[in-house]
Amino acid sequence: MGILNRLSSYWSWLTTDPIGFIVYVVYFAASVLLALILHEVGHAYVAYQCGDPTAKMLGRITLNPLKHLDPIGTACMVLLGFGWAKPVPVNPRNFSDYRRDDFLVSIAGITVNFTLFVLALALAVGFNGLLWKPEVIEANGGAKEFLSSGGIGSAVLLSGSGSNYTRFMLHPWVQYIQRFLLMFAYMNLALAIFNLMPFPPLDGFHIFNDILLGGKLRLNPQTFQIARTVLLALCFTGIFGRILSFLNDAIGGAVLNLLLLLVGKA
Repeated sequence: MGILNRLSSYWSWLTTDPIGFIVYVVYFAASVLLALILHEVGHAYVAYQCGDPTAKMLGRITLNPLKHLDPIGTACMVLLGFGWAKPVPVNPRNFSDYRRDDFLVSIAGITVNFTLFVLALALAVGFNGLLWKPEVIEANGGAKEFLSSGGIGSAVLLSGSGSNYTRFMLHPWVQYIQRFLLMFAYMNLALAIFNLMPFPPLDGFHIFNDILLGGKLRLNPQTFQIARTVLLALCFTGIFGRILSFLNDAIGGAVLNLLLLLVGKA
């Protein structure tokens, strides 16, 4: 969805269903804040464990959002569905093994987000049977339709209109938990996949550099700033959005299928 279309959709939603929109914003804000903050805390904590106290001394091992949020990156999360926080400052001279430790620090945030995605989705799978009546799930294509990012359940819950469907629910109060779990799960997946892109200054660039180039590629601050500008331009053209949407659906669907298979609901 383009920025103008997304803004138009938000405005239409706000004017036609202000309560539903406000509820969505509250859930969205909580999901974004937790996903971005825990991503950066993961970087900072692993860097500290690898011998670099820079991030810790600057107060980055904290849940305080003011220490982590980047205005442009947060705006992108709202307008584009993916974004970033302030990069954790790292001094590689403190690493005992530059290539290994740089890789571990770079993969930490992505690992945190992907782990949170799997855990939140697994919990959503468990709560799905408590929320929807079995006959409703069966009549609408099975559990996957109520748990996938583009399924019926997400459309109902994330739009804030769950209260209109209570007659189809076993325990209507579970919808408030399920709404957060689904939004938080797919928010973390989007953040993990976006950061895996091999473009500076994203984590994927460091991972690509460490694994395939042996850490030989060193970019100066000016080059990083140019790369960030190019990345931002690509984001707003919608190119990344289409790629990420495809990857989100593919990876999210595969993990969901696996979880449903494990609990016998596939």
